[in-house]
Amino acid sequence: MNKVSNLRARIRSGERVFGTFFKLNCMDAAEIIGNAGFDFIIVDTEHGNFSPVDVSNIIRAADSVDMSSVVRVRSASDEDVLHALDSGADGVQIPSITNIELAKTVCASAKYFPEGTRGLSMTQRSAHFGAWNQSQPYTEYANERSLVVVHVENMEMASRIEELCDIPQIDVVFIGPGDLSQSLGVPGKLDDPRVLETIDTLISKILSKGKGAGMFCGNTAAVKKYLAMGVNYILYSSDTTLFYQAISKARKSFTQDLE
Repeated sequence: MNKVSNLRARIRSGERVFGTFFKLNCMDAAEIIGNAGFDFIIVDTEHGNFSPVDVSNIIRAADSVDMSSVVRVRSASDEDVLHALDSGADGVQIPSITNIELAKTVCASAKYFPEGTRGLSMTQRSAHFGAWNQSQPYTEYANERSLVVVHVENMEMASRIEELCDIPQIDVVFIGPGDLSQSLGVPGKLDDPRVLETIDTLISKILSKGKGAGMFCGNTAAVKKYLAMGVNYILYSSDTTLFYQAISKARKSFTQDLE
């Protein structure tokens, strides 16, 4: 449980970190991704099918290969944030934020006093089930290491990006291009000039406010583009997509040899 890797510290120091969305409810898959060298996974409870027990077990699997785990919670809910962090996740990624007040409330729920309002228990997994015996108090340790990532995926929040970045608990602002395209009236058209211009403007403003910038990338060209722009929290594809691509490529390779 006392992992060497500290994802929040790495990001706040400006280090580039690379993860992928995790949708397969499989502990072995989490270990494979860690062994492949990814820095973290995003356990996607917003779009994936995970029970609370599943989430805990996926986090355990990530811990076993010293890979960080972030839970994309189902919605901007204090309860979901609390459960993800109590389960031992290194951080939370919060979607569905529609106004500044909601953002302030849900981000505060990721931190203990004096930094926030997270509900206190000392008997859950993140506190070693009540057996915490480290020199640093558990609440200080948790506040130091719990990463808070928020989504900007609609024009309501894009237009108030400076106010969002002023929320002290936020470490990374993650731009969701798919939902952003919907908010701009061009659903799924990620290369639309309006989408690209909005993303560029957001990245510039996020970095100017001293926050980490996060971006989803579906290919290596996008990774290179956004790294060059200063994005240091890169979500590359998803486990399901990577699995399909690898299996499809393998099948094509041997069937072509038989022709």
